Parts: sequence; structure tokens; C-alpha cells
Amino acid sequence: MKKFEYQIISYPMDKKTSLIAMQDDLNARGREGWEVVSISSSEFAHLGHTAFLKREIAEGAGAK
Repeated sequence: MKKFEYQIISYPMDKKTSLIAMQDDLNARGREGWEVVSISSSEFAHLGHTAFLKREIAEGAGAK
């Protein structure tokens, strides 16, 4: 049976470049095997976003 580990990351939107920084961070995590499964935005986009990520745990390895 597959096993997964999860991360929840908050990205405050307080700068013009915040979306670019968010994209860069998510791309870096993607290279580490993380996959975005959902993003929740605040009612007011300038307050921020929360990203939910998962990655499969290799057989015999524990979650970090």
C-alpha cells in the first residue's frame, strides 16, 4: 500500500513579487518530489494562500 507524507505551507501576499516567489518555492519542492494537491486562497487575495502538498514515502522509509 502506498504511503504519503504531507506539508501545509502559507504564502502571505504582501509584495508584488509574492506570486513569483510562491511559484519558485513550489517548483523547488516539486523537484524534491512534492505535489500540490490543493491551494486555498483567502477571501481577499492580498492576505495570502495556503498550499497543501503530498509526496509518496519510499518503501521502508519513515516520514520526515
